[in-house]
Amino acid sequence: MRSGAFSRRRLLGVAGAGVVAGAAGVGAVQIADAGEGSDDTDPADLAYPFRGEHQAGVVTPAQDRLHFASFDVTTESRDELVALLRSWTEAAAAMTAGRVVGSGATTGYDSPPTDTGEALGLPPAGLTLTFGFGPTLFEKDGRDRFGLQARRPAALRRLPHFPADNLDPAGSDGDLCVQACANDPQVAVHAIRNLARIGFGTVAMRWAQLGFGRTSSTTRAQQTPRNLLGFKDGTANLKAEDAREIDDFVWVRDGDDPAAGWLAGGSYLVARRINMHIETWDRTSLREQEGLIGRERAHGAPLSGGSEFTEPDLELQGSDGPLIPLNSHVRLAHPTQNNGTRMLRRGYNFTDGSDSLGRLDAGLFFIAFVRDPDKHYIPMQLQLSSKDGLMEYLQHTGSGLWAVPPGVREGEYVGQGLFA
Repeated sequence: MRSGAFSRRRLLGVAGAGVVAGAAGVGAVQIADAGEGSDDTDPADLAYPFRGEHQAGVVTPAQDRLHFASFDVTTESRDELVALLRSWTEAAAAMTAGRVVGSGATTGYDSPPTDTGEALGLPPAGLTLTFGFGPTLFEKDGRDRFGLQARRPAALRRLPHFPADNLDPAGSDGDLCVQACANDPQVAVHAIRNLARIGFGTVAMRWAQLGFGRTSSTTRAQQTPRNLLGFKDGTANLKAEDAREIDDFVWVRDGDDPAAGWLAGGSYLVARRINMHIETWDRTSLREQEGLIGRERAHGAPLSGGSEFTEPDLELQGSDGPLIPLNSHVRLAHPTQNNGTRMLRRGYNFTDGSDSLGRLDAGLFFIAFVRDPDKHYIPMQLQLSSKDGLMEYLQHTGSGLWAVPPGVREGEYVGQGLFA
């Protein structure tokens, strides 16, 4: 930790924090109290640098908790928007390092504190903050709002209405998004709360989503988690170790879009709120459940045989046709059925109480990072939404697409290349 850094732990009298290399992923550090001498890799003590070549929260080992927020810009001033991004950058760098917002700032006793305080004494908990720019930041109702329209990426537009979508406009899209992931829900909520407070008068929160229990693994060291349908999810997800595939399918390259050179090294974030008809699913036979997924439930092996990571054999026949059914999720999402496309997913389970009929308002908050949504997301989703047998048990109720700028270098603010 830098000399003079004001950590949340020190506020409660725990002094002398040291930094040692962490084992949870490239770029991670583990914060340990002086004198402990422990190599314990407690996920609460992980800290991921905010600055770097790419934004954290993409290939970073997926944390356990999510607070995702979408904002509308309320100011008409480009200068005020840039000032907000500068302030958000400073706050993000502090919070991901486990420091309070406004470290070192002096305020009078009769003034509001610079940090809301609910994370005082908590470690960084692997917090990452990932920022994205929506299509309406560039143009809205025919207006070039901040002189950015000429630099809008061609692929950055509102996602199409897919078959069976039942989208809530109030829970979709937005000018800006922030993905806060952490291993402590209070740390993630604290981050979004403080960014919203800093943005008061410049942005207004449009919608937000809390998530728990990651539904994908982003490194080989992580076990495959389960979604609320009870099945392992994300077995074939891209992993951080898949360097060539990450370059091919996640990071935008120089030359991908001549008008949007500022996005090179960044990505596109797709978010979809997917409600599950939990009660109906729970009354469905195990045979049908496994057929709709294309994997056996206990261990996640494909129905064509083997173990979880055995490549599905889509041609293997049984007495009633292919062992992996034609309308199964595994088949329809397989790269061989989608021109070789792969994506990096970072989804989360959610449960938001019950609806008016007493059914669980629960499901999957799907997040994926792709290099080109026109090639690497939209065609696959069109196929799934029209052919996937699982659609009987799912309903997409929220949607959004954002351009995620590259990482923030020292002395820069997030998205600086767009405004240069």
